[in-house]
Amino acid sequence: MKMLNENDVLSTQDMSLTATLCYFNYKIVGVDRREDSSKVYFLIEREKGLDETIRAFWSHTLKVEPLAYFNCLKEVKTRLYST
Repeated sequence: MKMLNENDVLSTQDMSLTATLCYFNYKIVGVDRREDSSKVYFLIEREKGLDETIRAFWSHTLKVEPLAYFNCLKEVKTRLYST
């Protein structure tokens, strides 16, 4: 198993972004529950093209197949509530 350091991982609280990245085959490597608050962060492995995909997400230029996206959203929620 490859050891990841902080620079190898994107940390986000955004469930929609996380589901979109999952849809585009980026790996969710963990869920970080902060002990000092109720905040939860999804940890995504940084891979080639990640930043471009995030920019496209925020500029509303990505296209997804709705049922596949919904399944990714269910997977993200499962990861959130099972940890």
